[in-house]
Amino acid sequence: MAHANDPTIHTRQAPSPASAWLILGLIFMAVQFASLFTPPLLDDVDASNAQVAQHMAESGDWVTMKIDGIRYLEKPPLPYWLDASFYWIFGQNVFATHLPNVLAMLGLAWLAWLWTVRGWGERAGLYAALGVLTSIGPFIYTRFAIPEALLSFLLLYALWSFITGLEDRRSIQFYGMWVALALATLTKGLIAPVFFAAAVLPLSLLSGQWRRWREMKPVTGFLLYFAIAAPWHILVGLANPDRGHPVGNYPTFGNVRGFWYLYFMNEHTLPLLGGRFPNDYNKMPFALYWLAHLVWLFPWSVFLPALLVMGWRTRHGWMQHLHRGSSQTVDFYIEHAAREDVASYVARLKFRVRSAWLLSLFAGFTLLFFAISTNQESYTFPAWIPLLMLIAGVLAGIEERRGPEGQRPLLSQKWLDGAQALFSVAGILAAAALGWGLWESRNLPFVPDIGTLLAHRDVGGYTFSTPHLFDLTGPSFAALRLPASMAAIALLVGPALGWILRARDKHLPATLSVALTSAVFLVAAHIAFARFEPLLSSRQLADTIVAKGSPSDSLIVYRDQSDASSVIFYTYSFLRKPAYIVVEPCSPDRNGSSLLWGSCYPDAPHIFLSEDQLSRNWGTGERKWLFEQDTRQSRAEQLLVGRLYPVQSIADKALWTDRPLK
Repeated sequence: MAHANDPTIHTRQAPSPASAWLILGLIFMAVQFASLFTPPLLDDVDASNAQVAQHMAESGDWVTMKIDGIRYLEKPPLPYWLDASFYWIFGQNVFATHLPNVLAMLGLAWLAWLWTVRGWGERAGLYAALGVLTSIGPFIYTRFAIPEALLSFLLLYALWSFITGLEDRRSIQFYGMWVALALATLTKGLIAPVFFAAAVLPLSLLSGQWRRWREMKPVTGFLLYFAIAAPWHILVGLANPDRGHPVGNYPTFGNVRGFWYLYFMNEHTLPLLGGRFPNDYNKMPFALYWLAHLVWLFPWSVFLPALLVMGWRTRHGWMQHLHRGSSQTVDFYIEHAAREDVASYVARLKFRVRSAWLLSLFAGFTLLFFAISTNQESYTFPAWIPLLMLIAGVLAGIEERRGPEGQRPLLSQKWLDGAQALFSVAGILAAAALGWGLWESRNLPFVPDIGTLLAHRDVGGYTFSTPHLFDLTGPSFAALRLPASMAAIALLVGPALGWILRARDKHLPATLSVALTSAVFLVAAHIAFARFEPLLSSRQLADTIVAKGSPSDSLIVYRDQSDASSVIFYTYSFLRKPAYIVVEPCSPDRNGSSLLWGSCYPDAPHIFLSEDQLSRNWGTGERKWLFEQDTRQSRAEQLLVGRLYPVQSIADKALWTDRPLK
């Protein structure tokens, strides 16, 4: 406890834990939990991953994963195991599919709060949890079924178990570390132990903690890790060996390498060398990659300059308090003799310093790794939470007028004033842009199918996650009046109110206004996101097939199955068979990339049709439904001219059948 007459310590007010978690709970329910119900599963990665879990739940095969009946061996199984388990409980729907993401976000908020409270105090813990729940990046990349949120939670828990195991000298914590690391490996593969080691090993060497390696249970812990992570890898490898006589890294039909090569070489090693097959990964431009993180961490990235400046100004003391005996000097104890419990103060100080090192090493390595390797916008998700925790620690320290070791703060509160001003300017500009869109669309009718009104500029080839934001037009904006109005009001009022509070030294309310403004904006963003349903999901077409078809019908997808993955998912319980795909199996031109490798197996089901087979079979046998995306350049209409019966079209997707509907 600081001496009452210490002028460098400001009154450290923060909501009680109950109040803090009431605030966090309300924001979590509004931003995360409410999103479990809309929109339905999206085409491409969302519904494709759901198909994997659907296959597990339907077949009982939890070893060999499949999409539309075709082997899908590229990814680890834990996210699909969770979804399949939830399907048994809640049914095969969007709620069950996205529930692991939402629970992972709740776990991240809890863990960020727990860790940051211990390292930087109650106020910092609240800010860290708010950052997790109200930053743009974590919000965007939990709207569909990808494993980044789950991976981030497991890795952060492994790091937490490591540092608390060392600080508290509790061996059980290290067993938790090994379990979390094994589960992270089953979530995203070998990058989990690599990223973990990239942070833990340097810290152990710099702090001298490597001498305590026996406490980390390297033998029994690794055996536990192996017992959890290895069985699936062994079983799936035995069930899916090499077939035929594969040569090189390019499979041909009947000649394909098995799981172990595909998983460890093609998916883990060759992407670093640019030799993965198929090479369907985009790489963000270098400058855009770094600048994008200002968006993913927004609005808390406005405080990022303060974190960087704080790090620079303390650079000469980075090693101080890192070693076990670094603070055990007579001068140190004399300087802090006024404190009631110097030993507890030293323990807290060392934990804070080592936490800052560990979080910085982990975030830094993750960011640098993907700056060099192939990347997508969501790949650096695991680094975002440590950065938000560090930002929260610095932000709370400046507000409480607390510097390193309780000394005078190295940064004045002008840094917070500047950040708040920047947030206000950004809010005004964004509100103005939204207001302009609302004004331009004021006389335009509301059209529910927003996809028909987009510009289709094909920014980035639509291989990144957010290109349709560049397709918005005046008419399409008419469908977004409600969320745009909500967002405009929040961005205009919230930042301005926060600026006034900050100017009056009401720092806690000012920072809470940042979080609440972002929360309202994200709720509005989700409403807007749901309005894109006709463009992003084909659930409506699936409902039409179920309502007007019969279980004996067949679904045919022109081009890649990922274009219609939500149709396949939502019609499977009705049709009870895979969809046919009009694409060459095991294509040397790398067509149909989501099923490419699995389609090369000689025992792959015969779901692939040539255009000639489609033409010959069309109109014969049972009723056929044909799905195609991008109707402006419809190859199907050219191929089957005069024999197509239009059923329904939404956005850039069309559904036909081969005979009149009754």
